[in-house]
Amino acid sequence: MAGVKALLLVATLLAALAAWAAPAFAGGPRMIVGGAEDVARQQDPAFAKLEMDKARLAGLDTIRITQTWVTGQKTLGPQDQIELGNAVTAAQLAGLRVVLSLFPYGSSVTPLTDQDRADFAAFCVDVANRYPLVHDFILGNEPNLNRFWLPQFGPNGEDLAAPAYEQLLAVAYDALKAARPHSTIYGGALAPRGVDKPGTGRDTHSPTAFIADLGAAYRASGRAVPIMDAFAFHPYPETSATGPAFAHPNGTSIGLADYSKLVALLGAAFDGTAQRGSALPILYDEFGIETQIPADKAGLYTGTEPATTKPVDETTAASFYVQAMQMTFCQPTVMGLLLFHVQDEPALSAWQSGEYYVDGTPKTDLAAVRTGAQSVHRGVASVCPGLQLTPKVGVRPAKPDKKGVKVTLTCSLDCAYTVLLDTRRLTGQATGGVAKTLLFKGPLLPGRHVVRAQATAVLNTGPPGSAIFSFRSR
Repeated sequence: MAGVKALLLVATLLAALAAWAAPAFAGGPRMIVGGAEDVARQQDPAFAKLEMDKARLAGLDTIRITQTWVTGQKTLGPQDQIELGNAVTAAQLAGLRVVLSLFPYGSSVTPLTDQDRADFAAFCVDVANRYPLVHDFILGNEPNLNRFWLPQFGPNGEDLAAPAYEQLLAVAYDALKAARPHSTIYGGALAPRGVDKPGTGRDTHSPTAFIADLGAAYRASGRAVPIMDAFAFHPYPETSATGPAFAHPNGTSIGLADYSKLVALLGAAFDGTAQRGSALPILYDEFGIETQIPADKAGLYTGTEPATTKPVDETTAASFYVQAMQMTFCQPTVMGLLLFHVQDEPALSAWQSGEYYVDGTPKTDLAAVRTGAQSVHRGVASVCPGLQLTPKVGVRPAKPDKKGVKVTLTCSLDCAYTVLLDTRRLTGQATGGVAKTLLFKGPLLPGRHVVRAQATAVLNTGPPGSAIFSFRSR
């Protein structure tokens, strides 16, 4: 019955999409492209730094690190203080934005009592206070799955997981905001699929049902403040061979191609309350495509690959990762995409979805992932209806010499530029984030001179950006 209700809800929400107005873009070049990776949680800080440098080499700008909680825990344990501290420090030294994912170790320690919720909140505050330069915290991990949250259903088949998770979010959100008011707190972190039927041996909820029930619980609570600032989600495809473009218009699963459905679900759950819904920022904090392991690397891995995984060759994996970036780039409320992983896990029963093999050597898809991430930040990942980009522009002339005047131009995005030195003009194109030197030939007369620059984005063109610099020559 729960599955039927969820399907009916999907149909109703999709019918309402025509009336949905998209908010201003959160995606585009501002979106983050990162990794979900714990391999840098090490006792050796030098090893942790090496792992984070590899993430930067892959073109990533953000890293999500996990930290689990167990019943009764209120502070970070001694070993975790070392390992998590090394990972966070290494990431920050490498110039990576850090997202911390804080969640119960598993369903055996689901925080269901007032005391457990208070302890988990205190634990989150303790972790947050240890890392004042970290501002992003995900609370919970796939609470719609019985692996991480129990019970999922009550004796009459009712959803117990979503209301209990809503209570945990409320307590932890309030505690974290009191301690770190400018932090961003993410709820959800939902798995993309679920059964929606009790007693099957795999008690799980689809994200469609869970989001609806989470909203119902929030409304029933009468709460007048939010429980999250953003929504985390794990849009894995059914198999690695499926790829990111497969949509589920008539089902309860949600993938990258179901962005409109996800936004509509959040709107139906929360719009009209103190909690943002359809305008809630979204972070895809796990998306992975597993690759086939070549024969010369097979000895590094253990066990066997599950038949349901269907890993792909590295060229296909690269194309899927780039396609995922392109899709996310055009999704207006999406903050970013985190690839799961940066480096493979050694057990074939786990994930071989990184840009590096388990020994740390790069896969052939590394260059494509790096180029794809760069294309996002340069504003050229994809053409997006409604997206209008304006580059930030900078100009700085050097001291004139016999050859003329060199002017350094920078555009934050790939741009078409016009630069004037007084009445002289140069035009062309520049790569986003890469300084370009222009030469205005010929001598300058003594006196005051002005350099003016104007540039427009080469894709998704919006209003021009401009800069001006005046100087005197003798």
